[in-house]
Amino acid sequence: DAGTVAQAIDDAYFYGKKVTNKLEVLAIHGGKSKDKTGQEIKNAKLSHPDLIILDKTRNKESYAVIKHGFIHASKDWVFYTDGDLQYHLDELEKLVNKQLKTGAGVVNGYQTRRSDNIIRQVLGKGYKSFSRRLFNLPIRDTDCDFRLIKRSFLDQITWESHNASILPELVKKLELNGARFSEVPVNHYSRVYGKSNYTPLSLLKEKII
Repeated sequence: DAGTVAQAIDDAYFYGKKVTNKLEVLAIHGGKSKDKTGQEIKNAKLSHPDLIILDKTRNKESYAVIKHGFIHASKDWVFYTDGDLQYHLDELEKLVNKQLKTGAGVVNGYQTRRSDNIIRQVLGKGYKSFSRRLFNLPIRDTDCDFRLIKRSFLDQITWESHNASILPELVKKLELNGARFSEVPVNHYSRVYGKSNYTPLSLLKEKII
């Protein structure tokens, strides 16, 4: 994400300040990057001195690294998304407005369309249906990493997943802890830089197992 993470951090500050006057931005270096993502995150601190960097260079838990963001976040509400800009933070306000309207403890985005190759789309759609039925999940899109969560519900979670299966764990445990869910449609865009460390099959295998 070296080509997009600086913009993602800039956007977090720009759009975050539109919805709160008590903003905290955390950037997690997940550890598997094959480019200069980590350095770009450090460079961003020159423009944003209060940026909190969680350097997990030695991370071996793949996508489960997001739990460190949940653990370190200190504000009442936590929003998270990825650094590849396949979701745009100009839609953050939609989640906030939905929360104010519904009083939900979690506002989850769902993709109106998925801008990935056909293999990822087919496998992703199958996995969403499988996981939703297996765990009786309260939302339609487990894999949409565009979420606004009341931190008091996150604080009750003891994390067990060590890979991408953290997403159904997150959703189900939020529900078990009493969170009410609401959903809003969000756009999903093609990558403008780099590629995922996952192949579609390796991701599906990891999640299912």
